[in-house]
Amino acid sequence: MIKLKITFVMLTLCAFTYAQDVPGIPLLGEEAPKFKAESTNGPINFPKDFGSNWKLILSHPKDFTPVCSSEILELASMQEDFKDLNVDIILISADPLYQHFNWKERIEQITYKNREPVKINFALVEDEKMRIAYKYGMLHYRVSTSEYVRGVFIIDSDNIVRLVQFYPMQIGRNMVEIKRAVIALQTSEKHGVLTPANWQPGDDVLLPWHDKEVLSDPDVYQLDFFLTFKKSEIL
Repeated sequence: MIKLKITFVMLTLCAFTYAQDVPGIPLLGEEAPKFKAESTNGPINFPKDFGSNWKLILSHPKDFTPVCSSEILELASMQEDFKDLNVDIILISADPLYQHFNWKERIEQITYKNREPVKINFALVEDEKMRIAYKYGMLHYRVSTSEYVRGVFIIDSDNIVRLVQFYPMQIGRNMVEIKRAVIALQTSEKHGVLTPANWQPGDDVLLPWHDKEVLSDPDVYQLDFFLTFKKSEIL
């Protein structure tokens, strides 16, 4: 009985130590963790290899999973849109690199939503030992120490984390929404404005200030003292 109690205490201490050692999810405004890894596009040194571009990191638990495969198909169809926004896509999966190549090859042969098959230009990164997952706080040890959580990280040109999302394995991520979020972040950064709920590119934006000088601008209007808008066409 005493041995059982000692074993239980030791296991509890080990679990506590592990919990203390696991890094948290990178917070908004923090620098994105650096990493080196192999990918379908060759060795990657993040963020050095991506210069001043924005970065979109998406993680996957395994290759050939149905939800993740559909997401890659959508991303591949939108990769030129992200390129136009100076966004590099980085896909991370816990399976080995040779399987990434097999997965990529199969996906590139699929006709999806009446679209012709598309070549995948972005990198599928190997994270078999889950080192990247560890750095990005994607190992949720209270539930599982091995299940790779499906994270989304939008990282700006200065390598600062600007948006973080996590999705369960059963639900596909909305790539159109991710693109919208990138455009909203870039619009906010470039013009010093805010974007209201359900904002779409071309919609009017919010101003974080409302002094008399601003209110004299004919392109600015108020719904109340805390809701000051600016017409988007003059941005």
